[in-house]
Amino acid sequence: MPPASAPVDPLPLLRLLLAGGPTEPRRVWLQRPAGVEPGPGAPDPLLAARMARVPARELDRCLAWLARPRHHVVGWNDPRYPPLLRQLPQPPPGLFVAGDPEHLWRPALAVVGSRGASAGGRDNARHFARRFCRAGLAVTSGLAAGIDAAAHAAALECGGTTVAVLGTGPDRAYPQAHARLLEQVAEHGAAVSEHPPGTPPRPGHFPGRNRIIAGLSLGTVVIEAALRSGALITARLAAEAGREVFALPGSIHQPLARGCHRLIRDGAQLVEAPDEVLSGIASLAGRLAAELSASAPPSAESESGAGAADQVRTGHYRLWRALGHDPIPMDVLVERTGLTPAALSSMLLGMELDGRVAVEHGRYARRSTGGGTVA
Repeated sequence: MPPASAPVDPLPLLRLLLAGGPTEPRRVWLQRPAGVEPGPGAPDPLLAARMARVPARELDRCLAWLARPRHHVVGWNDPRYPPLLRQLPQPPPGLFVAGDPEHLWRPALAVVGSRGASAGGRDNARHFARRFCRAGLAVTSGLAAGIDAAAHAAALECGGTTVAVLGTGPDRAYPQAHARLLEQVAEHGAAVSEHPPGTPPRPGHFPGRNRIIAGLSLGTVVIEAALRSGALITARLAAEAGREVFALPGSIHQPLARGCHRLIRDGAQLVEAPDEVLSGIASLAGRLAAELSASAPPSAESESGAGAADQVRTGHYRLWRALGHDPIPMDVLVERTGLTPAALSSMLLGMELDGRVAVEHGRYARRSTGGGTVA
């Protein structure tokens, strides 16, 4: 990893960037050393002093990055902040996002593993990622060589959504050879970092990156991992956050299988096929669908006083009415229901796992059953 200059303190920089409006961060910074004006929302004196020490060049670098299309900073109080990430014991106070922040709300599975993956491991990563995308899930990973890159590339190739969580700033690929892959991920999904633009890779950043990968995902699938692999950190953090952990078994003679075998001994679910993973996340996906549906734009029923549970049932009913036996793309469902793509994705995933919805090439249809109602 290349040597780097002194790191920038991200919290005061985030507070400046979230001050509001294109000129407000610079105005607040110019008030140093007094910090910001007293009043509601003013930071404590210690944070104000840290804000005063933010280098002007770093603030200007961030403002220039944010001025470009599809570049965002999403703070804790922003409604776009992903709900699953809020549930972590120490969630990041803000995220720098290149791409569409709404993809961070999509139900996702993390696909992680060794940088020095075998050819079979890379094939498995691609196979699992493609199936997850066909099920309407996003694929989350860390843009590293090996398993990560294979999972991102497979999601892009099949027209799915993928999210790359970085241990650098959102404008820097690590390894540099993945610069084009990073551009493609940002174009069709989202590239996310808790570090500001320009931040180089540092060893201490990657456990935090792994925490966000786990936090954005319903479950973490470890394809291949040695005993000292960072993928095991991601799996541990996922388990601590109450998410599902899955591991693929391998040969007892393969060093890259030993980390997966340890995870299985420690309680991870042994899986040999992507559909076993989809079954394993069904319960958690249902809870997320309820949360996202309750957070969707209010319907007429909810505006007249319906509670959260009623809103969830209403959202499912509107979706079921919008579906037909002919496959329908997501944008049509958004138009028919008034729900967000993220909320729809979670509900559709639950319906697919229940056997009520079929998914084919990103289009959704009712399955032919004897029932036809939604509870």
